[in-house]
Parts: sequence; structure tokens; C-alpha cells
Amino acid sequence: MTNSSGESHRVRGMTKRQNKLLRMMIIESSWVAIRHDPALMLAYQKLVVRMKPNKAISRIAKKIINRIRYVLKNQTPYVKAMVE
Repeated sequence: MTNSSGESHRVRGMTKRQNKLLRMMIIESSWVAIRHDPALMLAYQKLVVRMKPNKAISRIAKKIINRIRYVLKNQTPYVKAMVE
């Protein structure tokens, strides 16, 4: 959700207008994904330092949605990101 007026621009959390069931499933899958994907776990750990775990998992859900979109758009198989 974004609010913008003149020079001010604010980005806020998820809106309530989305599909409730889909939103719930993506959040739940984010909790599972941080246990299986090292890159997502690292990102989650960095986020938890500065925010509550539920807000951090929302950010991880956004990352997962971006990954899903990329895979569907480019018709490529999903590959886990490796952390060095």
C-alpha cells in the first residue's frame, strides 16, 4: 500500500483488499521457506533484528511473491539461492 501527496511518499504494509486465503497461504509458506532456503533465512534474521517477527515474515512473503513472479514470467525452474 502506498500513499503519496506532492513530495511525500509513504509505503505501508499489505492492504486488506487482497484475497484473504491466498495471503494466509503465502504467509504460512514463508514460515516454511525460511527453514529450507538459506538465503531467505539470512534475510529473515537480518529483518528480525530491527522489527517484529510478523512484520519480518511479511517482507519474506514479498520476496517469495517476487520469486514466484520471476519463475512464471520467465518460464524457468526455481533454484534455491545459495549463501556463501
